[in-house]
Amino acid sequence: MTKTTDPIERTGFAPRFWEDKPLRQFTTAEWEALCDGCGKCCLNKLEDEDTGEVELTNVACRLFDDGTCRCSNYPIRHQFVPECIVLRPDNIDSHAYWMPRTCAYRLLWEGKPLYDWHPLISGDPQTVHDAGVSMQNRTVPEFEIDEDDWEDHIIEEPI
Repeated sequence: MTKTTDPIERTGFAPRFWEDKPLRQFTTAEWEALCDGCGKCCLNKLEDEDTGEVELTNVACRLFDDGTCRCSNYPIRHQFVPECIVLRPDNIDSHAYWMPRTCAYRLLWEGKPLYDWHPLISGDPQTVHDAGVSMQNRTVPEFEIDEDDWEDHIIEEPI
């Protein structure tokens, strides 16, 4: 495994803080540290109007950097993508259903443990990629695919 630089600060927290602390009591830094860097939340999704079932596509947001699995303009993303969701402890109840099944936010909301490859457990942000869970080098930019063709890009969630 290659040790990569983590763009998210994951130090200075109580050990395994996520196991004993309710999501609504997380500090902003603790909340941000939950992001595993998989990039799946930045994929365009299709929701069946009748069943509410959500499918992932490999069609990524125009700001998604598929090499790093990060938003290329995270601090000012809403200037370019106004519909980008800011997931917070006070709105996760209405968004968890479309979050990826391996997402730490969703897992904790569902009362499930984090996977061993999560950077908070492994200590290395590369483990999400090494585990094959991320969308690193697996996406197409949304500006290259007509929205009517997104259905042709439905994928199974890599887990």
